[in-house]
Amino acid sequence: QVQLVESGGGLVQVGGSLRLSCAASRSIFSIYAMGWYRQAPGKQRELVARISGVGSTNYADSVKGRFTISRDGAKNTVYLQMNSLKPEDTAVYYCHALQDWNDYWGQGTQVTVSS
Repeated sequence: QVQLVESGGGLVQVGGSLRLSCAASRSIFSIYAMGWYRQAPGKQRELVARISGVGSTNYADSVKGRFTISRDGAKNTVYLQMNSLKPEDTAVYYCHALQDWNDYWGQGTQVTVSS
């Protein structure tokens, strides 16, 4: 079992930055992969960024060069640094963990980018 608690969403202007945090209930190094997904109104949930247990990362094309996923093992926390935000980044962002072929989700945090 993995419990995930997100924080850090909010309202930001175009071009601004936000950092999302996801605190896990167990060592993040013991989790196969963690990541961030987002879901905008009327759209499917999509992968934003992912980091594996060994630290390899991958990003959606739409956020490459603007978003960075990282982790702090001492805090069992994964971060998503979002820079140069655009209106199309507006969505509910969900933290995700894959462990033992089970999916775990956080409660979601709203990110709104105003133009």
